[in-house]
Amino acid sequence: MEKVIKESLKKAMTYDEYKKLIINLLKEGKSTGVIQSEDFLNYSKLNEKRMKRLDKQTNLSEDAVEKVQNIQKDFTWLVLTESWCGDAAQTLPVINKFAELNGKIGLKVVSRDENEDLMNHFLTNGSKSIPKLIVIENDSNAVISSWGPRSKTATRLVNDYKEKYGKLDPEFKKELQYWYNDDKGKSIENDFIEFLKLMV
Repeated sequence: MEKVIKESLKKAMTYDEYKKLIINLLKEGKSTGVIQSEDFLNYSKLNEKRMKRLDKQTNLSEDAVEKVQNIQKDFTWLVLTESWCGDAAQTLPVINKFAELNGKIGLKVVSRDENEDLMNHFLTNGSKSIPKLIVIENDSNAVISSWGPRSKTATRLVNDYKEKYGKLDPEFKKELQYWYNDDKGKSIENDFIEFLKLMV
């Protein structure tokens, strides 16, 4: 897996580079990823606006700020994502806010579709669900943890709906985006307060 991670890191972008890529692709009428469709393009347009809004509006609690600033080792946070993914658009800006608070954390972003070998090491219940954050300790190149594709609270909402109705339909996906808007990243923040303890 170390070789796969190294290969993916060669193709990785910073968060700002990723956002610029999305804007440039949208100008060409494209989304990130291998498959191009009208739906993916429309989702990408929506998500670009969501990310922009969250970049401005996300504020972490004092507890979260303190926890992330306590990290002393050097880490790379490598995120598998695509521009059309609604969960990623709601999550990545919050992950970036954490990473910005500590120079020991380097946030890198890669396309899921262009890094299939890496994705296959981090499946969720056999599925290529994104976003997926992989935490790599730089000194040892060891993967110490991973997180995603959703917060525990959002995962519970998804699982409960699947159990009741068998699958996620467009109506639920819309409702989930409303939930994200109301939640304002707090569920992700709560997950990360626990998650960061693995890095101290």
